Amino acid sequence: MEIKPKTFHKILVGVDNAPDALAAFDYAVDKAKRDGSELGIVSVYETHNVNVFQILDKDYVIDSREKLEEQVQEYVQAAIDYGVDPKKITLIVDQGDHPAERICNHVIPEFTPDLLVIGSIGKTGSRKAIGSQASYIVENSGVSVTVIRTDQQN
Repeated sequence: MEIKPKTFHKILVGVDNAPDALAAFDYAVDKAKRDGSELGIVSVYETHNVNVFQILDKDYVIDSREKLEEQVQEYVQAAIDYGVDPKKITLIVDQGDHPAERICNHVIPEFTPDLLVIGSIGKTGSRKAIGSQASYIVENSGVSVTVIRTDQQN
């Protein structure tokens, strides 16, 4: 039997400030560099975290989204600093109540990755089980998914 390494040409990684998401980012950046792949870096502005008064204030929503874009730009710069070709990096900021659904139903069809890399547990959740967002993505993404878990324990 011959082993044939799988090379992915378009990698999408979901980022937030959770330890597992940071580990997923590291993995995706390294794989993109080694394989010469395109790299999409996505974060979803979660509108369910915004109260009714904030949502009515368009400046608040615009400022919050711009701050998220600036944070994602830091990930882009880190990937460039690591050696990923800047021409092969796409910054994606989406918006919605359910990040997993937005990624599966909007981001993936538009970016068309052949691999999605995500953290096991998001900013909130138990370290004992795969997070609900990650679970939804594995079941519904339609692409290969690598789920990264850190060694950290609560």
